[in-house]
Amino acid sequence: MKTRTLVAHHRYYGVDAVQLRTAAGRVLSRVVGLPPDRARVREDHLRQDFAVNTVDGTELLHKLVDDGLLRRHDPADYEVTDAFRAIAAARVVEPLSRDKARQLVARAAELAAEVNADWHRNPLEIEAIAVSGSYMSRDRQLADLVLGVVVRHRSAERRSRWGRMANKQAGAQQIRDALQALSSFVAVHFVTESAALPRPFAIVFRDDDA
Repeated sequence: MKTRTLVAHHRYYGVDAVQLRTAAGRVLSRVVGLPPDRARVREDHLRQDFAVNTVDGTELLHKLVDDGLLRRHDPADYEVTDAFRAIAAARVVEPLSRDKARQLVARAAELAAEVNADWHRNPLEIEAIAVSGSYMSRDRQLADLVLGVVVRHRSAERRSRWGRMANKQAGAQQIRDALQALSSFVAVHFVTESAALPRPFAIVFRDDDA
């Protein structure tokens, strides 16, 4: 299971990253040695471990269930999932500075131009890249760098005349892997038109050559 990363000073489900990991660890200590299908925790114990009152606890538990961290079996009994275990084992990293984020955005634009010009066996091109998420806030410390990638079919003049072209799924994965390799903070979302980008967003790369 891939190690989950939490960003320091950022809140998840309304809880600080370090507090969330610590509370998740307390919950897991209650089910140590139990098989997964019996790893269940009572609601009052969850509230106690997360140090929340009745009102805040109800809201928190709803969020954890909605996000797949807990499964509800009856009004006061919750099953712990692998996603919850990943939270307890997560590493906490310092947030991304805005200056570093700008550098990563510039590198992503350079990479997009390289994809379009040189990746002749990839059936996809990058029409545009947009930033959204915490980058669009005024925060100087960011929890993520969300890149919306608008893709299109590769133009005929940019296709390889020799060798086999990859399929679209493999081509998209190749682009995703290259962008996400820039930083663990980068999250990539593919769309086929700019109208589908999450708002608010800002275009940081555009290739108008069809």
